[in-house]
Amino acid sequence: MSPYDPSAFPPFAVTVDLVVLTVRRHALCALVVKRGEPPFQGRWALPGGFVRGDEDLAAAAARELAEETGLCAHDPGRPGVDNGAHLEQLATYGDPRRDPRMRVVSVAHLVLAPDLPAPRAGGDANSARWAPVDELLAAGDADAPGGLAFDHAQILADGVERARSKIEYSSLATAFCPAEFTVGELRRVYEAVWGVALDPRNFHRKVTGTPGFLVPAGGTTTRQGGRPAQLFRAGGATLLNPPMLRPEV
Repeated sequence: MSPYDPSAFPPFAVTVDLVVLTVRRHALCALVVKRGEPPFQGRWALPGGFVRGDEDLAAAAARELAEETGLCAHDPGRPGVDNGAHLEQLATYGDPRRDPRMRVVSVAHLVLAPDLPAPRAGGDANSARWAPVDELLAAGDADAPGGLAFDHAQILADGVERARSKIEYSSLATAFCPAEFTVGELRRVYEAVWGVALDPRNFHRKVTGTPGFLVPAGGTTTRQGGRPAQLFRAGGATLLNPPMLRPEV
């Protein structure tokens, strides 16, 4: 067997790109930043950047999230300590032509958080904003005049589909909610992510029918108007059984 020769392989860079989703004004929105330098200068893109030599992928994703948006990733080792954003690895993208500068492989991450304030831009981003995902996806890819830079339209589409499919059977939808929330607020998350209206009674029965999926928080709220509504927290059950299947649209 021939000895391993690193010079026989072309060098390439690794980046992390972030699909940051939240629900704002009853619509599923994604965070985009306007690129401040080439390539695609002046175009909207997903936040992200190059992985440093001394960090793993999760650390790079958390750093880019903080640097470019001011958001912090939730530390799973410290449950209940903070209300940071949910962060999970999404997929890897390695088309040789995805970045005109050099060969770049991107490991995309999905980030979910409750109704978030206007983001602050940092790094090489001139500005940042929340935009409805339907608007961004309709704009097309980098070949379209108003499309997202690089292959970020595909990455965004994959992240949105991951969120839409996982809330059918997991507790992921609670990541869009504050620490304490009503069943009605959770239902509005499902409606925003799926883009459909749900029957309130059927929804209440399904999310409260799985033991440990939601646990009473011991209070009520009138922040949604009307009669006081019971507050819940996400429980220890991470799977919704039976699943709440996405309605056909």
